Amino acid sequence: MQLSYLSEPSVLYNLQYRYSQDMIYTKAGPVLVAVNPFKNVSLYGTEYIDAYRNKTMDSPHVYAIADAALREMKRDEVNQSIIISGESGAGKTETAKIAMQYLASLGGGSGIEYEILQTNPILEAFGNAKTLRNDNSSRFGKLIEIHFSTTGRICGAMIQTFLLEKSRVVQCAVGERSYHIFYQLCAGAPASLREKLNLKKVDEFKYLKQSCCYSIAGVDDAQMFRTVTEAMNIVHISKEDQESVFAMVSAVLWLGDVSFTVIDNENHVEIIVDEASETVAELLGCSIEDLNLALSKRHMKVNNENIVQKLTLAQATDTRDALAKSVYASLFEWLVEQINKSLSVGKRRTGRSISILDIYGFESFDKNSFEQFCINYANERLQQHFNRHLFKLEQEEYVEDGIDWAKVDFEDNQDCLNLFEKKPLGLLSLLDEESTFPNATDLTFANKLKQHLNSNSCFRGERGKAFAVRHYAGEVVYDSSGFLEKNRDLLHMDSIQLLAKCKSSLPQTFASKMLAQSDNSISVPYRSSAADSQKLSVAMKFKGQLFQLMQRLESTTPHFIRCIKPNNLQLPAIYEQGLVLQQLKCCGVLEVVRISRSGYPTRMTHQKFARRYGFLLLEDVASQDPLSVSVAILHQFNILPEMYQVGYTKLFFRTGQIGKLEDTRNRTLHGILRVQSCFRGHQARHHARERIRGVLALQSFYCMDRIHSCLQSFAVRMRVTFIPVC
Repeated sequence: MQLSYLSEPSVLYNLQYRYSQDMIYTKAGPVLVAVNPFKNVSLYGTEYIDAYRNKTMDSPHVYAIADAALREMKRDEVNQSIIISGESGAGKTETAKIAMQYLASLGGGSGIEYEILQTNPILEAFGNAKTLRNDNSSRFGKLIEIHFSTTGRICGAMIQTFLLEKSRVVQCAVGERSYHIFYQLCAGAPASLREKLNLKKVDEFKYLKQSCCYSIAGVDDAQMFRTVTEAMNIVHISKEDQESVFAMVSAVLWLGDVSFTVIDNENHVEIIVDEASETVAELLGCSIEDLNLALSKRHMKVNNENIVQKLTLAQATDTRDALAKSVYASLFEWLVEQINKSLSVGKRRTGRSISILDIYGFESFDKNSFEQFCINYANERLQQHFNRHLFKLEQEEYVEDGIDWAKVDFEDNQDCLNLFEKKPLGLLSLLDEESTFPNATDLTFANKLKQHLNSNSCFRGERGKAFAVRHYAGEVVYDSSGFLEKNRDLLHMDSIQLLAKCKSSLPQTFASKMLAQSDNSISVPYRSSAADSQKLSVAMKFKGQLFQLMQRLESTTPHFIRCIKPNNLQLPAIYEQGLVLQQLKCCGVLEVVRISRSGYPTRMTHQKFARRYGFLLLEDVASQDPLSVSVAILHQFNILPEMYQVGYTKLFFRTGQIGKLEDTRNRTLHGILRVQSCFRGHQARHHARERIRGVLALQSFYCMDRIHSCLQSFAVRMRVTFIPVC
């Protein structure tokens, strides 16, 4: 905002110069721009936290954003949110952890803040993975809501997760890894646990070796496993439960090694009884027979008649993979539930909270599937929230309150959102409709999209099963292969019944939850035959979660952090201007700065302004209306006319003006408290002196009385007359 000439080259050069000096944070109006340094920088720790808390440092920083959220929550008694966005690999997860560290430091004291911080290693181990663009990519979305007491101390937290990428459990692209916990367990499990779980090396498990990537440069998986187990101890997951968790992780790995043998000319199969199948049965707590029945046969009910269908090799393989994905996803949900129990036990909500949103960034790969489709839809929603608060609502409020304002144009992504959400001919509606047809294929789905959406400016049909969507961050070509299967996400009832029969507690818990969901007539997640009611699809469930998330965020005061990836090589000191410029354009940084330079980011109603600062006036204005009091305050403190505008209901201030008044208010209140303290001290000292004098007088009287008594006794013994002298 302080640049003398605002343009793309000047902003790019400014960011590049600061980046070269390890100044990775830059303010763009109300938005913090954070450029990933891809190395450790000396900008964090107790010294920096104290500096931002005591206002001895005011340079742009995540700490400053977290501090502003905390102060505004206390001052305005309104829930806050810190929304962190950016492309995959831009540094969102690390930024979220830094914000949490600052809040934990300022709001700590009860010990719960340490538990909150320890949720990060657990969720990252089970929900993050190495991708081609990011060594620690979040494959799920996370909203952590930190609750505060009336005194500003952390009193609890709640974590909500979104759309775990289940397909990564059974399939990984070359050069990527599955979830970190698989590699950490194989590398770091002690000998006793390794023997109990019958663990092999990572390159011996089929699910893991298909990507030919087993390690991450600079990361010790064995040490990370110890960190995860320590974190589990801190969030009160018992040793017994931890062993059960790792048993489920091992079971998922061994499921990938379960193989089948063809038993007839129709390609029907049964499982091969070998080390893999026996280990899976032992870890789950079921028999080999039950495992074979669940993976090689399917029980269906047609016209009130029970039918047993033998599965082909392809069907059995899909059933096995579906079970592995379901067990892992259920395990992840169970872990989040246990963490939430730990963070909320005995904690009382006050209604004050700061939410930190760390959700997957915009993704565009050589091959983009259903996961990228959902992830990029979520990013469109978040971009709309960003636009709504920083562009739409801002300018609408200026107009409604009658202040002078020249409108600033911005790139709106409403057309792309309409492409996804419009009924009945939006991407999500057409995907859901096609998912209900038993004979539908990915190709029929792609053709249906081209038939109904080719006229939409944000859509373009491609050859075969492909189609392109023009997102706010750029065009992405999607391959619809697997879309219908992933959207249906069906787990057959035979697999659920297998889990229900298991002796181990966790599979039983997973099955109970699945069956409880299947009894819900509104959304039936599992079905025993094709004739049963269709469940709520993954895309529609995700859409519902997103709308709930947006409603929650709309009720908060947002603080935005835009993470920027300076290069695709994930190396320090490399700044690709084209890549950075594209990200700046996508998130509308230039438009934000233009609005902020000419806008009024701070506003307050006349009543609240008069009530908060009215006591600073030299003259008594108690009888005047709030508007008159407000104007009198502005005049007394010589706030320049160009630094504020008076609206119909509110006062609008340029950046920094309300801070000056707030400093004056705090100094005045501090002075009043000092005067009151001195007066009370004077009163206390005066009262103490009076009491001391009284005590001395009583002591003096008592001593004289004792002396008088002694003299009288002496006179009697000496047979002399004692004449007291007053």
